[in-house]
Amino acid sequence: MTAAAPTHEYRPLPIRRPKARVERREDGSVTIEQSYDMPPLWASIPHLFEARAAQFPERDFVAKRVRLAEGGFGDWRRITFGDAVPKIRALAQAFIDRGLGPDASVMVLSGSSIEHALVMLAAQYARAPYAPISTAYSLVAKDFAKLRHVFDLCRPKLIYAEDGAAFEAALKSLPLEGVEVITLTPAPGLMTTPLDELLATLVTSAVDVSKDAIQLDTHAKTIFTSGSTGAPKGVIQTQRMMVAVVAQHDALYTKDDSDGQADAYLNWMPWSHVGSSNVVFADVINDASTLYIDEGKPLPGQFAESLRNLREISPREFGSSPIFFAHLAAAMEADPALRDHFFSRLRYLSYSTAGLSQDVFDRLQALAVASTGKRIPIITKYGSTETQGATIVSWPLEVIGPIGLPFPGITLKLAPVGDKLEIRAKGDTVTPGYLHNAEATNKAFDDEGFYCTGDAARLYDPEDVSKGLVFDGRVTENFKLSSGTWVSVGNLRLDLIEALAPLISDCVIAGHDKDYVAVLAWPRPTEAAAVAGLPVGTSLSEMIASPAVRRHLEAAMAAHNAIAGGLSRRVARLVLLEEPPVGEEIADKGYINQRATLARRAELVKALYADQPGEGVIVA
Repeated sequence: MTAAAPTHEYRPLPIRRPKARVERREDGSVTIEQSYDMPPLWASIPHLFEARAAQFPERDFVAKRVRLAEGGFGDWRRITFGDAVPKIRALAQAFIDRGLGPDASVMVLSGSSIEHALVMLAAQYARAPYAPISTAYSLVAKDFAKLRHVFDLCRPKLIYAEDGAAFEAALKSLPLEGVEVITLTPAPGLMTTPLDELLATLVTSAVDVSKDAIQLDTHAKTIFTSGSTGAPKGVIQTQRMMVAVVAQHDALYTKDDSDGQADAYLNWMPWSHVGSSNVVFADVINDASTLYIDEGKPLPGQFAESLRNLREISPREFGSSPIFFAHLAAAMEADPALRDHFFSRLRYLSYSTAGLSQDVFDRLQALAVASTGKRIPIITKYGSTETQGATIVSWPLEVIGPIGLPFPGITLKLAPVGDKLEIRAKGDTVTPGYLHNAEATNKAFDDEGFYCTGDAARLYDPEDVSKGLVFDGRVTENFKLSSGTWVSVGNLRLDLIEALAPLISDCVIAGHDKDYVAVLAWPRPTEAAAVAGLPVGTSLSEMIASPAVRRHLEAAMAAHNAIAGGLSRRVARLVLLEEPPVGEEIADKGYINQRATLARRAELVKALYADQPGEGVIVA
């Protein structure tokens, strides 16, 4: 897609322009790395944290709103860097006293909180691998199978579950012999230890002895993959990986403290996700910034809390998922005061490579210009649980698609796999492997030691590498039609969201071993109401049934098909989904899990491919 030339200048982007080195090989592979030098690595995250706490003891470290007894959230509760240090050290001493360490890990079941942050850092002081577990495994799942699986891999000696009552059923599903359960509020039917008891521990020299024994290759965390293609795998995160993120950012980002205020990060994504647990925390600690925990989510009935927070907090940079930005753009279009507050200090926006639609991209730019008279740099980063940040766009994007070039310290290899170029990565931020899974570890790396991501990319301009890479879907996500034609799911999904804009917020592509491509799509309620000529607030089922909505989609599908090219890009049928994504259909970090959605909605998929499509199926 070609964008029109921007008519307004950009706000300055505090990221250095790329300096790429490229090697083209005879086997068709390409290696790319940056010429920027990496600064020396910190000894560990605990060493960095204590240094920043000594420099900025009065700065707020983490803040979270108080949960009210009657529901909802009250004022912010905060802890400063200086106040956090003695609490972390007391917890670290308690962990050491209990025999925790390299062979005895800490598992955390509950979500983001001030206490969780203290436990996370205390485990690192004690050199006890820390594993944050998706709350869905305990609070949404019915059989706790994934929870038992990750428990068996981690083999924890201590579990932290903040609200004992909420996690009691999940805890009782685990073999807890020899495992101490720590809670903030007790579980009525389970023996637990109050966290306050650990916080009262008298600190000895053992804490500093343990901290000084940390090595760069010390196993610091275990972050689990989503399990969308099988059982979750425990990705080992070393101190080297985490401090290398700090070094990457110091090498590439430029500092701007001209307004004299500490940066503020508002983050809703769970700490079981590497982007929050490692990358966001690296920036918060290194910059002595404040992490505001957002209890809102880009889901029906939960986004209002995020908007409340954004009316109070003015971030300097803001990163989130495409679905969050779709909700935010609509909210700012309806509320100029929210828009102006959001853009008042903002230097840039960053979206994940799950894929922002061009429609939302353009609306965000229009909002920025209306508020500030300038365009806001919008960039993206690419990475995985195994690599952390692998690439970054270090220039303002004008269209969606590019994923930039490697961070300093990372070497990327584009390796031919079928008709795609697979992204492979090597460097200090790349995992050494999977916990207790030598087979998966061996399969994950090629013969040169590059981690094989399973994602594909291509050069935006084969003659000019400085323009970066373009995400080209997942090698493992694509499928063949019955004709043998490959369907590139990631690219088609993004094109369809754009082609069916503004009516569609997201979609899932079906067609494995079928004669044609079909689509399950979620409508945008406000836009659907406008197309249907119905008042906002009309039931979604009534909007979906509207003849005007069907005609709009039929025309949009026909227009897409007219220029789509081959069978792999043409869409024959579509059904609108009334029920929002639930459970494993939406990953913790906000993107739609294609496989889980198709499996859960198998009956709808069957209806799409019936000889006589049902009333709800729209035919191109």
